[in-house]
Amino acid sequence: MRDWRTDPAFEMCRALGDGADLASFAGGVFDVRAVVAGIQSGAHSGLLLDAVSWGDFPHGDDARKAVHLLHTGEGPASHATDVLGGLCANDSRAAVALAVPFLILIATDAHHSQRAAALGVLSGPARARHFGVASRDELLLHRTDPRRHTPDGYDGYDGYGIEVTGYPAGWSVAAARAAITAEAPSLLPLLNDSDPTIRIDAAYALATAAGPDHTVRTGLATRFATEHDAIVRAALLLASAETTRAHAHPPTVRWLRKRWQDWSEAPEVRLAAAIGWLCLTDEPAPQDLHQTINAFATDERAHAMDALPWMNAAAGSGEPGLRRCIRCMLHPEEPEPSDDPWASPL
Repeated sequence: MRDWRTDPAFEMCRALGDGADLASFAGGVFDVRAVVAGIQSGAHSGLLLDAVSWGDFPHGDDARKAVHLLHTGEGPASHATDVLGGLCANDSRAAVALAVPFLILIATDAHHSQRAAALGVLSGPARARHFGVASRDELLLHRTDPRRHTPDGYDGYDGYGIEVTGYPAGWSVAAARAAITAEAPSLLPLLNDSDPTIRIDAAYALATAAGPDHTVRTGLATRFATEHDAIVRAALLLASAETTRAHAHPPTVRWLRKRWQDWSEAPEVRLAAAIGWLCLTDEPAPQDLHQTINAFATDERAHAMDALPWMNAAAGSGEPGLRRCIRCMLHPEEPEPSDDPWASPL
């Protein structure tokens, strides 16, 4: 495997480390936002995998090979998704952001054998530092577009920092989110797919789209009105809460409260609504919310709800995501569980 420190973009990272102005690189060949925008501009005439400057970015060749494997269906899909997911988990998202337009094409092709695999990983680079995060302050949080916070429009470090390679993490996240936003009209129909896993992962991806016109929120609510699968309904609520965290919408906050108070809803739905509502308000958790969680958050249900990518990402130290969210949100004074098999009991 080639050392990523020989990739051309690493020279930019070194320069930034030496104090160079990030704005001087904006829009250039090492700005993944500009590169992804260029990829998308040719989307309708057919994307060419090898026309992209993968080698300019850290681990770019690995990402290209993974996309090629998914596109051709050569070998198990897990070989490709492990690479792409691993890069995001290791805080190296820039090259995976380049892959997003290609992954969307695969995911939205109803006849492609790897569409589920592609859909499951395409929104990975659109979320920053979300693994193991389960607090009210950070779960479902979309840090806003860094370009909105400085006079020159390019403070790429706002709330994101740098990736392990030294690349500005905000640029990777913004590039992935822009690609998903642009293709939201092609992703929304996946909410009606016959496969519940596709519906869940479509909701997870769409939750990262910038949607000030509420198109995504409307699509999620429309599907919720006809969805019968409890876990998918829970996914639609979490996606609605996530997009509402990025674009405030008080009616959605009230709607989520009604969902966890509704005794006719399935327990998974009520729990997801409670988690989403807690992330969208600073109000103290009322007694009936505690009662809902105490009644339904069994160990068995917590493990079952790890099928939701939000809960799966929140899990850590052997603690299911739902349990971790409940502890961090309602009982923050409790210590982190230890997954050290040699640790002595207290």
